[in-house]
Amino acid sequence: MTNGVVKAIGAGVNEWEVAETLARSGDFDLFLLAGRYTLLEQKALDSFLPLCVERKIGVVIGGPYNSGILATGPKPGARYEYSAASPEILERVKRIQRVCRAHGVQLVEAALRFPLGHPAIVSVIPGGQKPSEVRRNAEILSVKIPAALWRDLGTEGLLRADAPTPR
Repeated sequence: MTNGVVKAIGAGVNEWEVAETLARSGDFDLFLLAGRYTLLEQKALDSFLPLCVERKIGVVIGGPYNSGILATGPKPGARYEYSAASPEILERVKRIQRVCRAHGVQLVEAALRFPLGHPAIVSVIPGGQKPSEVRRNAEILSVKIPAALWRDLGTEGLLRADAPTPR
């Protein structure tokens, strides 16, 4: 039953598994997925994102910086999952940052652009606490990221081989 009042149905969640359960049990147009398809996390590629492509469900990625660590880098006090980053996460981010630097790209630039390479992703919400951060996020979207950076992240085992990357 439709009379044009509702144009789309969606849900915002922090776990791709919840979004997938919803997608399999209902007719959704859009999901807001926070922090679960990033340079640090690509498990949503297992089944959720392919399902979204198949069913033409758009996905908006919130939290592409994983609570900040992909914006700040592996500095002391860096946050991941709203807590202090573990030594393993700090090391992984350090390795990602090293590859980015080898290509003349800032970590924050690669982190914001990465999710947009997947065909199900329709937008990214990086957030910003100050107008300068909002402006910087907008500027990042025009930065050219060399395809070799994504290839090298894959070669280093830092990006899944099946992860679509921005062009």
